[in-house]
Amino acid sequence: MRGNIFGSLFQLSTFGESHGSAIGGVVQGCPPNVLLDLEEIQNELDRRRPGQSKIVTQRKEPDTVHFFSGIFENKTTGTPIGFNIVNTNQKTKDYDHLKETYRPSHADYVYDKKYGNRDYRGGGRSSARETANWVVGGAIAKQFIKSESTIKIDAYVSSVGQLKLKTPYENLDFHNIEKTPVRCPDLKLADEMQNLIKKIRKDGDTIGGVVTCIVRNVPLGLGEPIFNKLHASLAKAMLTINASKGFEYGSGFNGTQLRGSEHNDIINPDGSTKSNHSGGIQGGISNGMDIYFNVAFKPVATIMMTQKSANRQKKIVEVKGKGRHDPCVVPRAVPIVEALTAMVLADYILINRAYNTTP
Repeated sequence: MRGNIFGSLFQLSTFGESHGSAIGGVVQGCPPNVLLDLEEIQNELDRRRPGQSKIVTQRKEPDTVHFFSGIFENKTTGTPIGFNIVNTNQKTKDYDHLKETYRPSHADYVYDKKYGNRDYRGGGRSSARETANWVVGGAIAKQFIKSESTIKIDAYVSSVGQLKLKTPYENLDFHNIEKTPVRCPDLKLADEMQNLIKKIRKDGDTIGGVVTCIVRNVPLGLGEPIFNKLHASLAKAMLTINASKGFEYGSGFNGTQLRGSEHNDIINPDGSTKSNHSGGIQGGISNGMDIYFNVAFKPVATIMMTQKSANRQKKIVEVKGKGRHDPCVVPRAVPIVEALTAMVLADYILINRAYNTTP
């Protein structure tokens, strides 16, 4: 199914379910002789893995990646890179009560109606457990990009509920991102966010937030007209993430409040722009300025409260979440946003190479 393949030239195809024996994938299109730091790939997975702090799901998974092919002496061979991540801490009994019941705002109902056969254990294929595969693909993409350019990708939590980071990204210290479990570079605000998430979790509820991504040192010329614009591909990638509900780049929705005379990015003689309301992308093509965008995430659908829902027999029933779930998804979404961004950029770098155009 095409829906299980990401990318055009740099491709990731994935398999697996939340409570199956393993998840995994195949990366195709990565050029040969890219030196891979396998420890760094594992570090990226550790940033996403469950159980890493008290404000995320307590499912204890080591998320250790095993590579089967495509790598020899720590270098890519140009052949498909196969890998898997073994599931070791499933608690399937936590989902027995959902065998006949559809959870509100989950994929349960649509999967059942579309396929006629639903893996109700943790959501099966629709589970965010699948995103671990994306982090592996993104970690490989990051190292390919590093071999080709000086592009730097940094994502961070910019809001949780009503708590919003107001400092411009140019004034933030990105070294602070990994200093707190919530991954907000403003350490004072990060403490407030953590306390809010802990309170929400104690209430048996969940809360949403926003992840901001900054891409610096982007070469001019990434992106293709008309139906393969860079910002459109980034939007599609971000809206693929579980619980994502919105994407905006550059001035985004705030730009609608400006006049054209205020919003236009005046071009300097060296090609840079005096402002960057365009978010580093014009006409669907990178212009060399920083790319910046926001991804909105809804409150996690599984809550530890009793709700009304329907079952397969079309009867109204009560359903309540059990097991281990994130009270707020945004801290663990940060490495996922970075991974998908890296795969999009790697794809466009290869497209430019195929066309023999800059960079």
